[in-house]
Amino acid sequence: MPDQLFVLDRNSEESLQLQIRRQLVNGILGGSLPPGAAVPSSRKLATQLKVSRITVTQAYQALIDDGFLSSRERSRICVSDRLTLPSHSPFETESPPPSAIATTDFSTHLRRQPTRQANIEKPANWRDYPYPFVTAQVDKALFPITAWRDCSRQALSLNAMADWTEDRLGTDDPFLIEQIRTRLLPARGIHAREDEILVTAGAQNSLFMLTQLFLNKNSLAGVENPGYPDLRNMIELTGSAMRQLEIDDQGLIPDQQLTGCDLLYITPSHQFPTTVTLPIERRRALLDKAERENIIIIEDDYEPELNFIGTPTPAIKSLDQSGRVIYVGSLSKSFFPGLRLGYLVGPAPVIREARALARLMHRHTPTNNQRTMALFLALGHHDALRKRLHRIYKSRWLEITQALEASEIGFHVQPAYGGSSIWVKGPQDLDSNVLRDNALKQGVVLEPGNVYYSGDNQPRSNFRLGYTAIEKKFIGEGIHQLEKATRQSLKQN
Repeated sequence: MPDQLFVLDRNSEESLQLQIRRQLVNGILGGSLPPGAAVPSSRKLATQLKVSRITVTQAYQALIDDGFLSSRERSRICVSDRLTLPSHSPFETESPPPSAIATTDFSTHLRRQPTRQANIEKPANWRDYPYPFVTAQVDKALFPITAWRDCSRQALSLNAMADWTEDRLGTDDPFLIEQIRTRLLPARGIHAREDEILVTAGAQNSLFMLTQLFLNKNSLAGVENPGYPDLRNMIELTGSAMRQLEIDDQGLIPDQQLTGCDLLYITPSHQFPTTVTLPIERRRALLDKAERENIIIIEDDYEPELNFIGTPTPAIKSLDQSGRVIYVGSLSKSFFPGLRLGYLVGPAPVIREARALARLMHRHTPTNNQRTMALFLALGHHDALRKRLHRIYKSRWLEITQALEASEIGFHVQPAYGGSSIWVKGPQDLDSNVLRDNALKQGVVLEPGNVYYSGDNQPRSNFRLGYTAIEKKFIGEGIHQLEKATRQSLKQN
């Protein structure tokens, strides 16, 4: 067997066992290890790679279980001669010349081009920067990998697999629905039946489906300004008219600006992006206005657990007596964004239509992830993680707030009760896009604020700093480097 087949990366996030398995499979499928070829003994390979013998043994056993290897007499392990390798396809042809591809002008055929819309952007390699004040990302060191693996193993038991391996044709794991209904929603003051809950591929998926269901070219949608640009882009794709709604230091103002709206999107727990919390009085006034004006409300409750001062305010959905509030929740926003699990809560007729739409899009979210998350909730891991992150994020929130307020630059921090980010107003002459570029040179990643505004007169000095992905010990120096970048940016004006 070629020695160059194995190149182990000790710094990789991938385990050594998985690297060995992957490289053996590559060798088998690539033809360098033909059927019947013997592989080194576990002892010999372990010595060659300077790893433990159990690591090699487990890699071999996994490949035996998968049918790539077979065990023979005298404990010899060989490439399975029963393995069917991919053959040359009779349909393969030479690659077409570049001109054959370039002549098609898809711009004349595409009816929608989302790439032209303004979006939140961050460097793909943000983890490589020493001071990543990014939002919607987490510190991977805080992920409870042992607990998640335990839940994953339980989800892979024979009894559990019988529940989630089949195509559910648009239905969700009843175990997860029950956990959402009995463990998550009551904490927000919400009580719902099973037919009033839909599991989605994250809050983003929930919002997209709702805009498709409720809006068309004859609709008027009210959105917060500044607000969530992705939601604004979703509404634009429906052809609906949009009204930009003013907010102040308490959030949305429920006055005459709502008149005429068919649909209202709001982020009351922590207004996106300013993070202010809508007071209970305004929540009630908003419901009264919506009742009189027959407005449907979408409540995006994306991080209700991150309140560091006082207790979270009850969800607007919990105050709703007429069923006009549709609640969007997330199971991954503050914990592990890559999981992409969320849920919708609303009247049964709305959930029924949303479920039918979801079936056309993706049928249902992966049921193995649903079952793993249900176990994660049922066994108390979610509650333990929530409490731990609340403590850690509060400490980081205090650290970054104090560092910004102590700065001589003149940063103004939007007062808030918590959240996962800080909304900052810089000096009047500051352009946050120029600041972003200069900050990157200092190793600082931030988000300029203009993308959150709609209209021509967008404030340029606001920007957003997240603190969920940066360790507390780096925050102070990160703000110091941000000050340097700010001074440089002001000189460029």
